[in-house]
Formats: sequence, C-alpha cells, structure tokens
Amino acid sequence: MDFIEELKWRGMIHDMMPGTEEQLKKEMTTAYVGIDPTADSLHIGHLVGVMMLKHFQRCGHRPLALVGGATGMIGDPSGKSQERNLLDEKTLRHNQEAIKAQLSRFLDFDSDAPNAAELVNNYDWMKEFSFLDFIRDVGKHITVNYMMAKDSVKKRLSSESSVGMSFTEFTYQLVQGYDFLYLNQTKNCKLQMGGSDQWGNITTGTELIRRKSGGEAFALTCPLITKADGGKFGKTESGNVWLDRNYTSPYKFYQFWLNVSDADAEKYIKIFTFLTKEEVEALIAEHQQAPHLRALQKKLAEEITVMVHSREDYDAAVEASNILFGNATSEALKKLDEETLLSVFDGVPQFEVAKADIADGLKAIELFTDKAAIFPSKGEMRKLVAGGGVSVNKEKLADQDKLIDESMLLNGKYLLVQRGKKNYYLVIFK
Repeated sequence: MDFIEELKWRGMIHDMMPGTEEQLKKEMTTAYVGIDPTADSLHIGHLVGVMMLKHFQRCGHRPLALVGGATGMIGDPSGKSQERNLLDEKTLRHNQEAIKAQLSRFLDFDSDAPNAAELVNNYDWMKEFSFLDFIRDVGKHITVNYMMAKDSVKKRLSSESSVGMSFTEFTYQLVQGYDFLYLNQTKNCKLQMGGSDQWGNITTGTELIRRKSGGEAFALTCPLITKADGGKFGKTESGNVWLDRNYTSPYKFYQFWLNVSDADAEKYIKIFTFLTKEEVEALIAEHQQAPHLRALQKKLAEEITVMVHSREDYDAAVEASNILFGNATSEALKKLDEETLLSVFDGVPQFEVAKADIADGLKAIELFTDKAAIFPSKGEMRKLVAGGGVSVNKEKLADQDKLIDESMLLNGKYLLVQRGKKNYYLVIFK
C-alpha cells in the first residue's frame, strides 16, 4: 500500500511538503503525531491523527505517538482564543497511560516488527532543559520575524480579544519544533503529521532541523474535520464524544455516527474506517439508490464502534436502538446492562419511588398516578389501558390493577413505562 495514495483518495491530505512522497517511497520512514494529554481519554477529534498513524503503520512505516506532557503544560495557541489550564506531572502521567491503552486498539506497540509503534512523552526530554540552555541552543536558530509570520500567532495578536498572547504561548512553536529536532536526532524521525491548524508549528520544526543539523525533515497535514452544516465536528449538546466508555457510553458513541448527515457520512466513512476504495464506492452507490435506508451511516457506525469498543458493544447498541425505535421484546430489554439502559433512556422523564412502596405489590394504577405522575388522572390511565396504549417493560398492560412488585424491576431498580407509541418514562426505585 502506498501511504500518500491511500490518504489522497480518503480526502486526508491538506498540505504536504515537497519531497515527502519521495521520502516515503525510498525507505521505511518514522513519523509522529502529537497528542494533547489534557484529559485521560482521547475524543473523536483526535481520531484523524490516530487513523493517519494507523495507515502509516499498515503501509510499512514506523509511527510514533507523542504525548505532549511538556507542551500540555504550556498550551497551543493554534485555534484557541485564550490560554488553557496547566496540568501537574502526576495528572499528565495518568493521562498518558490511559491514552496509550486507547491507542493500543489501533497501533501495534508490542510486536517485534521493525515498524512497531512507540509512545513518547516530550516531558521526558524537556524537564531537564534549563531556560538558558533552551534559548541558547534552540531560540537563536529561529527569528522572531519568522515566528510572528505564523497564522496562529497573527490571528491571536490581531483578534478583538483583549487577552493577547503570553510569552509562554508565543514560545509554543519553538518547543514543538524542538520535539521534532529531538525525535529526528534520536529516533531518525523525518516526518511530522497533524491537523491543518498545526502547519505553522510543524514547519517551524522542519526549519529548526534544517538550520541546526542540516537534516531532512518533512511535513504533512490533514484537513480539519467539519460538519456539512458548519457545526463543530465531534461536539454534541453534552460535550465531546469520548473514546472512553465512562465518558461516552458505547450506545451514545454508536448513535453519534448513526445520526450524521448523508454528506458527512460520505466523507467520514473514508476517514474513519479501513474499508477499501471499492467497498466505499459500492456503499455510496447503494446509499444513493435508497438514502432512507441509511446504509452509509449504519456501516460507518458499525465499523467505528467495533474498532473503538468491541463487536459485543456494537451488538448491544443495535439491540438498544431497536428497543427505543423498533419493536423489541421485553426479553431484549431485560438483557440491557444498567449503563446501556440509562444511556438509551437518557433525557426521558424520570420518577423516583421508594422500593418499600412495592414490597407487597402495588396496583399499577396507583403506582403510575399517585407515586409517579405518569398519568394526570386514574380515569385517563384506565382509558389508555383499555385501548392497549400502555406498556410496562415492553409488555402491554392489560389490567390497570395488575400488581407491580420487585420481581418486575430491570437491574433490580427500574421500570420502563410507555404511554402511546413514543412517550417513555423511567421509574427508579430506591
């Protein structure tokens, strides 16, 4: 596989320094992508860089994932309107280990292959570097004029904001440039990759290598991922879509991809899956024949949920979706674990009832009017039950006087009540 050709048809190249393609054809090459360790999980905004590293390794080259322990302590001004909070070393180390575990699902770190991946942390080589040594050994090679010409700097300095830009942030590109120089000298790393907003920082690195050692260095960036409607990719009402299931459940993760627009699905399936060009083109053609079947979204959601989580998590997410939107049975509902159940019914009205209230069994009509006000009156509930419009745990309620007891609770604490076709309520027993 040819790395550049692979990225081109997937729409994953924005800028590329002349000579990059020739270098990759010439020999196995080492490249790195920097990852900001400000959280103990990656989110889907990081996935493009991870996919680039994965393609790089699949094409026979050697990927380095750099966790920016030092740069994370400073904060990159690119695309930011203000400075970020700084982290302590203990937090950074914890975040690094969590990120490596996630990256291991994509990259081969452990084999004895010559192109096995490696995780590095720039804090390890920056922590002993004194300020005087840094400005003497690194700072003198790059002029202030050169640094001021970078878009990330110009935008911050010319912005309406009165915050301005601190010296700390101004030097960020020098620190990142030194990372490239260090990896070039110690790991023979000749290529840095990243998002298009990183072009200025990456080319500072290639310039530093050229001026300080005369070595070869190249740069490649991918476009920043956007949504067709102009909204920010990877952001939902509740914030980032994380790869860690504790922050974004596999069900919500699956739903995010399932619900992207047709235009976005066509773009994302090239970037976020390893399907071949032929498979992608066949899927796009199938989708265009019958867009309402959402073939692209379904395949995208499947591929990426299995890749980030597991086949089991994907199957559970599909089953959970059927419970909410399809004609799933009470058996399927009972199989849901608590995490998925709460994800599926996140946002539906909830009522809390004391478990003691149903210890000896309580009539449904009393429970759903007096204890949990799902129905405004007993008369209305009787009418709906008679018309077959009420279900408890996906089973039709045939008798409003049916006794509800603890044996009916899902996961020992929940009842799902359905009023009509689309109105769900969750009763939580404590």
